[in-house]
Amino acid sequence: MPAEPLLLSQHDPLHFVTEKASLLKALAHCQGVVERRNTTPILAHVHIEAQGKKIKITATDLEIACIESFAAQVHLSGRTTVSAQLLFDVVRKLPDGAEIELKTNEDGSMLNLRSGRSKYNFACLPAVDFPFMTTENLSCTFKLHATELAQLIDKTRFSMSMEETRYYLNGICFHATADGYLRAIATDGLRLAQAQVELPEEAKIMPQVIISRKTIYEIRKLIEEAAEDITISLSENQVRFVVGSSVLISRLIEGKFPDYGKAIPLDNDKVIDINARAFAESVDRISIMSTDKLRSIKIQVDSTTLKISAHSSETGNALEELEVAYKGVPLDFGFNVRYILDVTQQISSGTLEFLVGDETQAIIAKDANDNSALYVLMPMRV
Repeated sequence: MPAEPLLLSQHDPLHFVTEKASLLKALAHCQGVVERRNTTPILAHVHIEAQGKKIKITATDLEIACIESFAAQVHLSGRTTVSAQLLFDVVRKLPDGAEIELKTNEDGSMLNLRSGRSKYNFACLPAVDFPFMTTENLSCTFKLHATELAQLIDKTRFSMSMEETRYYLNGICFHATADGYLRAIATDGLRLAQAQVELPEEAKIMPQVIISRKTIYEIRKLIEEAAEDITISLSENQVRFVVGSSVLISRLIEGKFPDYGKAIPLDNDKVIDINARAFAESVDRISIMSTDKLRSIKIQVDSTTLKISAHSSETGNALEELEVAYKGVPLDFGFNVRYILDVTQQISSGTLEFLVGDETQAIIAKDANDNSALYVLMPMRV
């Protein structure tokens, strides 16, 4: 599916009429892609093209492009560019169900909006100057249901790194496994999240790719209300998602993702089962008393009891106890509160399972009744 527009001249007046809902949805999907902190003014604009019975709106920051299409009454085919933020702000504040007419003046310098008794004029930039991303030869194409893609993203994105120096960790790594899974992995060096779904047959030839944090957030928004298959196309440098009438194209992060298998301990033979909700609520309350920079808490466990505590010379201390199912020697370790709560939010069956080696090794956390995801946490001294 080409991203480029039809070949039109620099100033091609357009005129079309559409409903608020269609225009607003398209503009909303483009908002996260539009680059506002840029010295190139046209990157703050969307490209609007009217052709046949369809409107196509495109936004890009040169790394990602979002292309939205919807039906409209096209009276005059043409194209223009207009401020994405201004047009979005006006359209979203018009009455629900409103009919909107958009028409450029003869020289293409202004876009006129009419709706009922409302009239707005927006300054335009030449459409010929709008930079379109060129789609590469995407040799691997497969379909994945929206719920499966959402699952892979939701169970891993919280572990993406924010540290720009290790840019290859600023996203989620996707690859096909030898045992027939499409796996997603994210890590910031202190924790790791892994999730997987059954591998589509056509995805067996996919390269290992790292999809950037911004692209992950944008595709997750696009599939928020989708209940259909998503078409995913890949090369070693680019990815394209097709969600209904929406297309998202993005460059991939260059670089090699680390050998994450070495970070997952294989000999953690001690198992702690605990009620996930009760544990999360206790950790959340205890965290109030944790005022150090790392927001640390201490966890102690024996055969029947798990103790969660925090101590601060400024605020005092706190202790909560929970019942657990555990067979093994007593253990004592510390965790970052945020990391623990991020993991507990992924547990849907009600039982959180920790797989532990000793007090210095990384700990595996998972849903006791779901083997499709696991989380690795590094303990800390408290």
